[in-house]
Amino acid sequence: MAVKFFALLCILSIALSTHTNSQDTDSELQQLHRIEAYQLQPGDNFTLDGKMNEPFWDRIPPHRNFTQQSPNEGENPTQITEIYVAYDDNYLIIAAKLFDNNPDGILAYQRRRNESLDTDDRFMWILDTFNDGRNAYFFETNPAGLRGDGLLTVGQSTNLNKAWDGIWDARTSINDEGWIIEVQIPFRSLDFDPNNTTWGINFQRTVRRYNEEIVWSGWRRNEGLFRPQNAGVLTGLEGLNQGLGLEITPYATATADRTWLNGQNPESGLSADAGFDISYNVTPSFRTSLTVNTDFAETEVDQRRVNLSRFDLFFPEQRDFFLEGASIFSFVPESGVTPYFSRNIGLIDGQPVPIQAGVQALGRHRNSNFGLYQIRTAETDISNREDFTAARFRQNILSESSVGLIYTRRATLDDDFFNDRHTLGTDLELNTSRFMGDKNLQFQAFLVWNNMHTPEENTTFWDRSSRGVRVAYPNFPFSMHASYREFGEAFNPAVGFAPRVAFRRFQPTFSYERVFRNSRVFRSWQPELRYEYLTDLDFNPETMQTTFTPVDLTFESGDRIAFSVTRNFEKLTFDFDILRDESIIIPPGDYYAWAYNLGVNSAGFRRLSASLNLTHEGFWTGHRNTYQFDVTVRPLPGINLSADYSRSDVSLEQGDFYTDLVRFRGNVDLTPNTAFTNIIQFDNLSEVLGLYNRFRWTIHPGSDLFLVYTYNWMRMDDRFSPIETQGAVKFSYTHRF
Repeated sequence: MAVKFFALLCILSIALSTHTNSQDTDSELQQLHRIEAYQLQPGDNFTLDGKMNEPFWDRIPPHRNFTQQSPNEGENPTQITEIYVAYDDNYLIIAAKLFDNNPDGILAYQRRRNESLDTDDRFMWILDTFNDGRNAYFFETNPAGLRGDGLLTVGQSTNLNKAWDGIWDARTSINDEGWIIEVQIPFRSLDFDPNNTTWGINFQRTVRRYNEEIVWSGWRRNEGLFRPQNAGVLTGLEGLNQGLGLEITPYATATADRTWLNGQNPESGLSADAGFDISYNVTPSFRTSLTVNTDFAETEVDQRRVNLSRFDLFFPEQRDFFLEGASIFSFVPESGVTPYFSRNIGLIDGQPVPIQAGVQALGRHRNSNFGLYQIRTAETDISNREDFTAARFRQNILSESSVGLIYTRRATLDDDFFNDRHTLGTDLELNTSRFMGDKNLQFQAFLVWNNMHTPEENTTFWDRSSRGVRVAYPNFPFSMHASYREFGEAFNPAVGFAPRVAFRRFQPTFSYERVFRNSRVFRSWQPELRYEYLTDLDFNPETMQTTFTPVDLTFESGDRIAFSVTRNFEKLTFDFDILRDESIIIPPGDYYAWAYNLGVNSAGFRRLSASLNLTHEGFWTGHRNTYQFDVTVRPLPGINLSADYSRSDVSLEQGDFYTDLVRFRGNVDLTPNTAFTNIIQFDNLSEVLGLYNRFRWTIHPGSDLFLVYTYNWMRMDDRFSPIETQGAVKFSYTHRF
């Protein structure tokens, strides 16, 4: 009853505060941060070279009013930044002069597309092309001309889908005054209403050696670039050309593989294939796509992990076809329910299943957002043919809130055992950034149900459903959230992910951030208290965990140290085969334990950076010590070499064992359009040593050549014997009409 009352109170608070002075606040913000785009005139020739040598730049007034967000909120930046915006019929052109009083201190290690820029000076911006404060295109670059982009969706957390690779280009240059950026974005790469001449826009610059973040609009710590509702406006956009909206991307692949079975002579194979994607903009904001004979040869190998828990691990989607619509299909991501998980399509136990054809439709109309996938997979030795459907609809309500539906279907053809497996869910998000004037308050609720999967199944609606609520108060200096959810014992979305079912869970978290404005040593201190109380469906406790983090210090240097203490209770109701080989069985019982964790991270902008994480904890009938060490070396710009090592020493009454996981990664990126990836992984449980190499050459934005090579060995009789190897080449080309 208390939970229902609390939820109702939050709903009413948000609904009331959403409209309080919202129009006045937006009007004041947009008057202060308003850019009128300059339309290129006949004779205004533009060359994308990162130098701003064209005469028309002198006729555009620069915009300078940036403000520090960190470290000193509200103060003037240490460096001056100037923004310029122009356009012609086909392109939006953004330029920036980023002045720096010490050009030798400018950092630019990364050149790979979408690589993290936590190491570098950077410049980021967003375009809210519908000017509704809900969704935006995200872009970023650094002094080396790296291109990063993504689709930004607002909610209880920042949902940035960086798998979206838009077709656009950027050039940069460094001079005695700092560095310069020129960006050219085709209007064909963006969805927008051509009748709306005003977009939302915002900018953020990072001066990495100072760890300084400056923002053009919305500079408070509970605002920022990743909140489109805090953006300024871009006006004067008229006569924009999106072309016919037709895009064709054919591709061709060739593969050679070799497999060793039980140490026998290898079996070799050669294959070649081709396919294509066609997309068409039915309206400027509604795109349909058809994919035929889809191939994912270029997809990077999953990062290997060791699982000593009772539940399945979650591996993120990496295939571009599914990632493109991930932001629309996002479903209350902070609430721990996943009714749609695209890795169930075209993958079985990590093994690829051919996708014969698929249809995708993504778009919006006024305040409605929608997405659809319809996919057919082929019959293989491990699966029958299957049809997959995933549909999503989300309706914007009030000024920052939404309500939505999600539906999935999995039909296994030529199989009488399974029914068609349906999943249906609904979610509600009520958000405001004006609670008590200028605070953020957020509320989520969801309900997801699936049908009976087999004719013999006999379960109720509540057995096959999950439901929950979450309230969040993400502000500075105090931040907190609390969530409650229930998963029925037969909840099993066939195209979703549910590693644990048959529980009720309550989980609050409280944190505080103290910023040391006058310290030359410390930047911030952020203690946190987290509590989890999980029971079975009869309210019998199964997991209770209290974690207190008294030390979480970030230094002015960018280094960080954290220490936490955890008190844990686990009730085990069945035998647990911890190594999945029946060698060590944990018996049922009640288990209480303490855990202590220490983490140290050096600043990522150094040529040599490292992190160390140490944990000592009670573990079932004994204890476990875990050691994790990561080191990264950046000898030259574009070259990043890293090594990760994780070890668990486990001592139990049933026996002792250890796990080792080693991973080496080398990224060699000579230009922003070339990327060479090398990954070596080994763990002592699978005894498999894997090598992965991938070369990507972006011939021009939208057209790529991939060369991929993998080799796996297994340790047998104290030696590594080959088990499989594969080489693949893939070429894709995008043509727009």
